Amino acid sequence: MSDFRRINDKVLASPQISVSDVAEAKAMGVTLIVNNRPDDEEPGQIAGDEIAAAAEAADISYVAIPVTHAGFGQGQVDAMAKALDSAGDGQILAFCRSGTRSTLLWALASAKQGKNPSVIASEAAGAGYDISPVRQIVEMLSAGS
Repeated sequence: MSDFRRINDKVLASPQISVSDVAEAKAMGVTLIVNNRPDDEEPGQIAGDEIAAAAEAADISYVAIPVTHAGFGQGQVDAMAKALDSAGDGQILAFCRSGTRSTLLWALASAKQGKNPSVIASEAAGAGYDISPVRQIVEMLSAGS
């Protein structure tokens, strides 16, 4: 059973998805799946290649932007911003172990694109996520865009 959480009209965040969740994502209008989880993070985790193959079979684009517990780097923020831009009118499903890293990376990329930090925080909170661990960086990125 999927736990897709709607951040806004374009972006959903989720804990680890299964191959069968890809079909549900397709039915919801997802056109891009972003995997923010490194392979082999925990035993029994579904490999990114399996999700990528299921996405390809469902005609959904797939990109891996792994984020370890070490934190976020500029390259990951830039890659997420590019992913957000590339989806066009389609919806994006980003996932990691719990959905938190995906949401935080979305927040950073959105701020870099000039989105208001209060709106970012509100949208994340509406999906059950707290961006306070990156709020200062969100503020700086938004101010610098």
